[in-house]
Amino acid sequence: MDERRLVKISKYLARHLRHQPERIGIELDERGWVEIDVLLSAAAAHGFPISRDELEQVVAANDKRRYAVEDGMIRASQGHSVAVDLDLPVTEPPAFLYHGTVAGNLAAIRAEGLRPMSRHHVHLSPDRETAARVGARRGRPVVLAVDAGAMRAAGHVFRLSANGVWLADHVPPSFIRFPG
Repeated sequence: MDERRLVKISKYLARHLRHQPERIGIELDERGWVEIDVLLSAAAAHGFPISRDELEQVVAANDKRRYAVEDGMIRASQGHSVAVDLDLPVTEPPAFLYHGTVAGNLAAIRAEGLRPMSRHHVHLSPDRETAARVGARRGRPVVLAVDAGAMRAAGHVFRLSANGVWLADHVPPSFIRFPG
């Protein structure tokens, strides 16, 4: 299948499974799930038909495993701006996690730490390479190291999404190692 079409479908799914389900008339349950048939019908009714094969290819081929499928249902693995409870268990993090950003954000991060902004959680990566790829989406990446072990010892909670993204409510500046 055409790679551009798969990317377009993935972005469409992200928009409607993470941020604007109402835009196409779907309703996510409290855990973020919607029936696949309901999603496909709504997409077609709103001028963006997606075949079941295309959907399966996007889910299977997505290198970030952004979507989960279970029992005829689909949801985004994390990154929601709409109210959902992904019901992820509290998980012991590795000693360090990483966050990719750009230099223009460093002053605010030094002052306030990492905040979820329009999302429910701060997203952290398990390695520097992944964090650099995330930061590179907005320009020249800067990778911050987060002392997750110290945060956990101080009572902060971490959750691990189905696609390997670590989630925290907030990362205070005192737990961030800035470059240079």
